[in-house]
Amino acid sequence: MGLITTLKRWFNMIFKKQAEEDFNIQAAEFPEMESLINRCANIYRGVPEWLDDKNNVKTINFAKSVCSETARLATLAIGIQIDGSARATWLQEQIDKVYFQIRHWVEYGCAYGTVFIKPNGESLDVFTPADVMIVDYDNQEIKGIIFKDSYTVGRKYYTRLEYHRFVETTIDGATTYPYYVSNRAYVSKSPQSIGDKIDLKQTKWADLMADTPPILKANGEKLDGPLYGVLRTPQANNVDINAPLGLPIFAEAIEELKDLDIAYSRNAGEIFDSQKIVLADDRLLMPSGAPVAAMSPQGMESRRNEMRLPHFVKNVFGQDEKEFYQEINPVLNTDTRISGINAILSQLGYKIGFSNGYFVFNESSGIQTATGVEAEQQRTVQFIKDVRDKLESCLDEVIYALNVYADLYGLAPVGAYEVNYDFGDILYVRENDRARWWQYVTTGKVPAWLYFVKFEGMTKDEAVSMTKEAENTQSKGLFDDE
Repeated sequence: MGLITTLKRWFNMIFKKQAEEDFNIQAAEFPEMESLINRCANIYRGVPEWLDDKNNVKTINFAKSVCSETARLATLAIGIQIDGSARATWLQEQIDKVYFQIRHWVEYGCAYGTVFIKPNGESLDVFTPADVMIVDYDNQEIKGIIFKDSYTVGRKYYTRLEYHRFVETTIDGATTYPYYVSNRAYVSKSPQSIGDKIDLKQTKWADLMADTPPILKANGEKLDGPLYGVLRTPQANNVDINAPLGLPIFAEAIEELKDLDIAYSRNAGEIFDSQKIVLADDRLLMPSGAPVAAMSPQGMESRRNEMRLPHFVKNVFGQDEKEFYQEINPVLNTDTRISGINAILSQLGYKIGFSNGYFVFNESSGIQTATGVEAEQQRTVQFIKDVRDKLESCLDEVIYALNVYADLYGLAPVGAYEVNYDFGDILYVRENDRARWWQYVTTGKVPAWLYFVKFEGMTKDEAVSMTKEAENTQSKGLFDDE
């Protein structure tokens, strides 16, 4: 792990040095944030610094589980609808292509604190802080950034640096802020080196311009935003309040993650060592009059196999007059240990943003009523809403970037668009909803066919037909009784 971390640090230094030379810039530095993000990235990947083979400390990689659960809830039944024009239809197609990647983006954002989503001409790419270099920023707004992209062909490693920035420009006393994108390509024979500069036409990025002309709105005004989206976690950055980067969601709970791994390892180790042991005198295993040679370890093992003894029976050499026999049945402290693990889980979840008791080990914590769920999980609901708000903001930026690309390259007719988001209710309980809707039917507030469509999987025609047939049957029954 140390070697890999060192190699990555060297490559990032080379990446930074090359970018500063080729673009004539000075990169912003955030050493404390870089250290924390790298530490959290290792924890998320399942290689935290507290792994210890000697003391049998393993990891259950709960950081990954927390990030995955947050992303699952945040993107639950997410709907993104773009309407208004032919341009809107094209934008909808681009979002539909990456719909199933959105949950992954959110998970990476939770793990790294910040991710960047950028159009690549065909789809959208995601970048972690390790793959970008921030050049200029003001009050959390990034104004200049370099993205690192790469691919491999055989033993050749191709890298592209893409520099995005707004540049203040004054002409005839009027100040504008055109947007520029510059691309530089490199090739090397090692993944740990950026290599030598080459022409873009020698790479798969041949269609890209080395330097774009100034990009402005049609009326000459500054773009509403950069050509990428930024997804940051909701909590404030208390490590470097000036850095335009978010904190990994478990940054405040690293100590609890360590305690959880240790507690789990101790419990697992105790279970592993809890096997029943039977200590049996050698005289119980060997018949009377057996030769001394048969008392050797090899002879005893052969005798064990002949007798088909269980593997937990261990041979001991008795010295007393009577044969020795003892059973050892270790007592497990599982209940006590699980109580401790649950206490750690509760504190860990709370510090991340979840309600107390959301994460429970080997225990049912389900709440039967919707009102109970809402009351118990209010902190979780608010946390997920905050994450969703950040996701909406990022997607708005991404869709705007796609819209600008469509203007620049004539990818779709010019037109207005409107974006609407819809998310699933994380407190939704189908049976409660079903009972509530049936109550609407019985009280005459909604037609019965609507209930059958919503909960029985019928089409509208099927449900209406069945409802009418039932009404006719009831009417006949009344007349027949007369």
